[in-house]
Amino acid sequence: MTAEIIYGKEIAGRIKKSVVEDVKIFSDTTGISPKICTIMVGDDKPSKMYMNLRKKACDLVGIDTEQINISSKITEKEFLDIIKEKNQKKTIQGILIQLPLPDNISKTKVFETLNPCKDVEGLTPYNMGKTLMGDEYLVPCTPLAVIKILEDIHYNVKGKHVVIINHSTIVGKPLTALFLQRNATVSICHVFTKDIVSFTKQADIIVTAAGIPGLITDQHVKKGAIVIDVSIVKTDTGITGDVDLEKVKEICSYITPVPGGVGPVTIACALENMVKTMNISSK
Repeated sequence: MTAEIIYGKEIAGRIKKSVVEDVKIFSDTTGISPKICTIMVGDDKPSKMYMNLRKKACDLVGIDTEQINISSKITEKEFLDIIKEKNQKKTIQGILIQLPLPDNISKTKVFETLNPCKDVEGLTPYNMGKTLMGDEYLVPCTPLAVIKILEDIHYNVKGKHVVIINHSTIVGKPLTALFLQRNATVSICHVFTKDIVSFTKQADIIVTAAGIPGLITDQHVKKGAIVIDVSIVKTDTGITGDVDLEKVKEICSYITPVPGGVGPVTIACALENMVKTMNISSK
């Protein structure tokens, strides 16, 4: 068996096509050109790559972007003040905080400060709470991308065993909620889990976002499983994920590559969420 490789570009393209239509309707109806503000602290290379890719995607669908790249020396108060200022600007319909943040800035305080109505990534306590309660409106983009990929291959997760290797608020926790809402059985692992293979070998679906190249090999995967690699790790040889693609693709039925798998769909999901924040702003 050789897996079908799921490239995210085609899925993302369909989402973007719908977003283009929604942006045009919004602009024609309100007379406003929608704008998203992305805020990044420091010079993390994968984060910069994502910011640039998002800007290109926004340009393609007709969304203006304001990119703010701040020195890592900024204080927490100064950073929160910037968010408060953007919350008040009526010309900005969406705000995206690029993670990770430096240790001196509390992620909790940042997302408590961000206006939930402008929360493109769905990471404020309000929007996260709604996601956990089953109200899927502004859903975190990476978990949403994973679900859209599975929907695209018409895979019904009901009753399936999903193993997620990540327990963060960005991926693992909200993704667990999305799978549970679709009646999957979910096991959560992370870098401190002992004997991960004992979990992954049972999985119908493996979603990994540990940031450890080579973590998942053919020894971790049962025949016919689906493997979704969310990680993006910069190494001396380029960008990679957690999965040994060449070995694992001979065992599983579907697999996402890194780069080019989940990433493009995640960006498209951010655009889709932006449409929702635009519509909230016009009410």
